[in-house]
Amino acid sequence: MKTKLIIFGITGDLSTRKLLPALSRIIGTGDFDDLSIIGVSRRHVEQYELLGDHHEQLNGTTAMYTMDLANPDDYRGLKSYIDLKEDEQAIFYLSVPPASSAQIVELLGQAGLNSDNVKLLLEKPFGVDLVSAQDMIEHVGRHYDESQVYRIDHYLAKEMAQNILSFRGRNALFAHVWNNTAIERIDVIALESIDIEGRAHFYEQAGALRDVLQGHLIQLLALTLLEVPEDLDWNKLPDARLKALQCIQPADITKSLRAQYNGYRDEVQNPDSQVETFVSVALSSNDPNWQGVPLTLTTGKALERKATEVRIHFKKTNGAQSNYLIFRIQPHEGIEIDLVTKKPGYDQDFETQELTFNYPEETNLPDAYEQVIVDAIRSKKSLFAEGGEVVRSWEIVAPLQEAWLRGESPLRFYDKGDSAKSLFA
Repeated sequence: MKTKLIIFGITGDLSTRKLLPALSRIIGTGDFDDLSIIGVSRRHVEQYELLGDHHEQLNGTTAMYTMDLANPDDYRGLKSYIDLKEDEQAIFYLSVPPASSAQIVELLGQAGLNSDNVKLLLEKPFGVDLVSAQDMIEHVGRHYDESQVYRIDHYLAKEMAQNILSFRGRNALFAHVWNNTAIERIDVIALESIDIEGRAHFYEQAGALRDVLQGHLIQLLALTLLEVPEDLDWNKLPDARLKALQCIQPADITKSLRAQYNGYRDEVQNPDSQVETFVSVALSSNDPNWQGVPLTLTTGKALERKATEVRIHFKKTNGAQSNYLIFRIQPHEGIEIDLVTKKPGYDQDFETQELTFNYPEETNLPDAYEQVIVDAIRSKKSLFAEGGEVVRSWEIVAPLQEAWLRGESPLRFYDKGDSAKSLFA
């Protein structure tokens, strides 16, 4: 089927850094000759300047359309320009701020650009709290059926995140012990060594909880806890994630920690900022398979290392045993198992070894943005967040947001380069 991908915000930073490179690689495979791209901009932009290094690859498939994003007449003009046929599909990629996204959805719907062969690709954040998320979902639902809406969480599209399901579902050794009888605790972490890197306005509005934990880490946790669909049917994945999330209890403020790195307030020019750059919370599930297992989510900036990992700690029968399994989401995607072996030699001494799986260096892993675009073209929704998942994730963190507004759980402070572990001391 011929696909017309219309990108709102094509001149923005996300488009330059992620979307255009991803599209260049997609077109370069030779498998998407029926894909054409229309970039929407408020101002006239020379195509060769916009495409830059990707001009040669994308020039023949890309066109630009200039319009006033607040003018309903311009949307009717866009509809005529797209000229969508019944045997074609249009995908509207809204790479714009949430406030602009709501207006664009409204005007697209009013212009009739919401027929059954139209899809919406939406970037996070999906609201800033429970109420705004519910409002956003309701607003989009007035113009588009849920089946037409593709909400991007690029962590779900990462190769190793998808591998959590493959590992669990296709390896009997671990499938039989994936529950509270064998697992002691689960840690999901996303640590960064960089600071906010000049994104003061964004980070003052978001903070670590909204930026990473509420969406990315909760989704990774859902992948870890869900009941693997029979025969690994990926089409059932959104429902399985939602079922797992519904069992996770709302966060307890007494089991959380939030902190801010020293120097952040100077960077954002707000001496009284209460925005957290680090947050950790221990959750629990009432799923019989997971009752009693602490589920800890931790994220932060300006720390000693960069790592996004899911750590599974198995129960020991004695203190000398090894007990962890790690899914490394980034960097250096792979799986690591801690093993104790006999040390070579005459003596019966032991040593710890790491059994690891890493992709060979020559392996070309698809970028997450390549994956979401290709899956949207092919109408595969398994790696996109459904409305129910979004609402439930906000319900889980709502007690933290409410307590922070009341001034509870005061900020701690840490120096750039500190370890995450040191904040718990």
